[in-house]
Amino acid sequence: MSYPPTTKQEMAVSGTEASKMTLEILILPVSDVDRAKKFYEQLGWRFDDDVAPLEGLRIVQFTPPGSGASITFGKGLTTATPGSVGSGLVVSDIEAAHEELADRGIDVSNIWHGPPFPVEARQPGPDPQRTSYGSFFSFTDPDGNLWIVQEVTTRLPGRVE
Repeated sequence: MSYPPTTKQEMAVSGTEASKMTLEILILPVSDVDRAKKFYEQLGWRFDDDVAPLEGLRIVQFTPPGSGASITFGKGLTTATPGSVGSGLVVSDIEAAHEELADRGIDVSNIWHGPPFPVEARQPGPDPQRTSYGSFFSFTDPDGNLWIVQEVTTRLPGRVE
């Protein structure tokens, strides 16, 4: 394969602009749209929209601070069971993020290090060396959708900053 890629096949394989994909929206199943809206406002996420363009359809969108991806929830968006989604957030300082959410009244887990799963493998407190990708905490929204927060200070090669 030549670099930069010159054929369509080379471009598709290499992941260049022709096949670039970005995650923009995560759809969350919720049972009570207004309750979920209050929760994500309490998190301090940017409120983007709340529209009902058709009968039986309501779309609410929030974006976490500094994120290129947003969450969407509402009415008529998904048949998934409320509380069935798990997702991740990345922060540069696990202790500061934990404190900020706790100060906002969010019920956050204790910070742990080691793998996020199985739960039995978790060790209390942040990673002693503060290794990137090594420290976590979690919280759930009112429906039980799980958010795992992970500390990343140095990204693995090939990741976008």
